[in-house]
Amino acid sequence: MTTKKIERRIKIKYRIRKNVNGTAERPRMSVFRSNKQIYAQVINDLTGTTLASASSLGMETMPKKEQAAKVGEMIAKKALEAGIEKVVFDRNGYLYHGRVKELADGARKGGLKF
Repeated sequence: MTTKKIERRIKIKYRIRKNVNGTAERPRMSVFRSNKQIYAQVINDLTGTTLASASSLGMETMPKKEQAAKVGEMIAKKALEAGIEKVVFDRNGYLYHGRVKELADGARKGGLKF
């Protein structure tokens, strides 16, 4: 990746995080997307703790969009087990398109509201 691309994503990330904060009642669901994997965390920003997390590690045989949808369902299941029904979605500077959108749709399908 070029540095311009990384700098652009970081600018977008800070612009999003200025308005999106996780609380105990409505934690923040953050997404990280690498070239091979996708990760999601449910974070309470007031205490700085991760309440639930899921990743696509070990799912390399299926297509990336299916991996993202499965990770969304996994994070929703773990969040619901932790007593979390509503979250604030933090796309972390990525465009709401492709794998990020599939993860969000999978989390909604799993029962999370945002």
